[in-house]
Amino acid sequence: MQTVDVGELAVSAYRTVAPDWILDALGTVAERLRGARVLHLSATPYGGGVSELLRSAIPLYRDLGVHATWKIVSGAPAFFAATKKLHNALQGATVPLTLAERAVYEETARRNAAEESFRDWDFVFVHDPQPAAVLSFADKAKAKWVWRCHIDTSQPQPEAWDYAAKFVDGYDATVFTLAAFVPRSLAADRVDVIPPAIDPLSPKNLSLDDRTAHAVLNWIGIDPARPLITQVSRFDPWKDPLGVLEAYRLVRDEVPGLQLALVGSMALDDPEAWDVYRAISDASRADPEVHVFTNLTGVGNVEVNAFQRTSKAMVQKSVREGFGLVVSEALWKNTPVVAGRAGGIPLQVADGSGGVLVGSTEECARELSALLADHARAAALGASGHQRVRRHFLLPRLVLDELTLLDGLAHGDPPGALMTRHGDRDPVCGLSLVPDDASFTADRDGARHRFCSAGCRDDFLATAGKGRS
Repeated sequence: MQTVDVGELAVSAYRTVAPDWILDALGTVAERLRGARVLHLSATPYGGGVSELLRSAIPLYRDLGVHATWKIVSGAPAFFAATKKLHNALQGATVPLTLAERAVYEETARRNAAEESFRDWDFVFVHDPQPAAVLSFADKAKAKWVWRCHIDTSQPQPEAWDYAAKFVDGYDATVFTLAAFVPRSLAADRVDVIPPAIDPLSPKNLSLDDRTAHAVLNWIGIDPARPLITQVSRFDPWKDPLGVLEAYRLVRDEVPGLQLALVGSMALDDPEAWDVYRAISDASRADPEVHVFTNLTGVGNVEVNAFQRTSKAMVQKSVREGFGLVVSEALWKNTPVVAGRAGGIPLQVADGSGGVLVGSTEECARELSALLADHARAAALGASGHQRVRRHFLLPRLVLDELTLLDGLAHGDPPGALMTRHGDRDPVCGLSLVPDDASFTADRDGARHRFCSAGCRDDFLATAGKGRS
């Protein structure tokens, strides 16, 4: 296993950015965990939302007095090909792992487990399917183990989930982005719901003035004087980049000079990305106004920042989505989003704030045309989305929820109780609530619960009595 180097970051730097009540609560919980040793284990140090979250969260853990370290598992190309296949199957693809691929997956987990002394840790956070099997081959000792699933497992291929569950069942707690993602086979008292968040102080989200943003885009071949729409995502079929390209083609005749940028990242654990990149390149080669960029061609965090600030609208046309951090990133910059009605996206684009949810290519094109024509509406959506992100989707809230989970595990509280024991988290989406954001309702047994205003009350009542409250 390889340790990932991270920088330094102080919680106090967020005092004028994130809500004060979250920062105050964060200090209180962290004091009870001071000196605890926490290992975060993932598959890649770059190229995806998990790596971005850990690069920012680990320094905050340390600033709060929690000894946190981030390591990545090592594996041959066959391992990452197998884990990408498992990832897709857990999101609903129909092809499960072969016996040979399972053997590669398990042998890689066994080898990585042998490289680490887990007796050195009080808590181990394991992120996503790639390293999930490590626990089965590790000396667990006294550590509490948490499996954090960042993908949409609401409709997994049954054989794939049965296989993954053999490893997941050994964890002390599991964490999902939404209650709807929790497979029915998991015991409810070992499940917590914690949505991800963005770091407003990262290079991707730092304030960038218009002149600098325009200069950055001009440098890489985008004309900032003409309208631009952009999708930022992994090159992944679930993000539907070819659907975005088709929607752009339906819009361009109505918007003279319209440009489309498809900005994707290549990650160590995603060999499928190159196939998608080639498909996009082939489909767009004849259109000079379509620009395809990757992190391997010099487009990094600063360029993504400029794209999200300068675009007239961002697109996130996902058909499956764990959360979609890029949605909150765009909204933080006051840029409206046209996005697929998938996974955690509706949680971010709720209450008529932030943007518009769509279910088809044609609907995506219609909504893009409408936003590009109505500047006042686009500005209002962007502004309301910014406020929603500030309340719910900034890094200090995520760290608060994670440390609250660890504090509960240290004191014997079942993870499922953590969402409601203080009455300050929505039992469906896991959002931290303040009074102005909450509404109250009763379940079928008469118990009262607080809910955010993203449709979670209806979701809760629909699943009441089914073990997912």
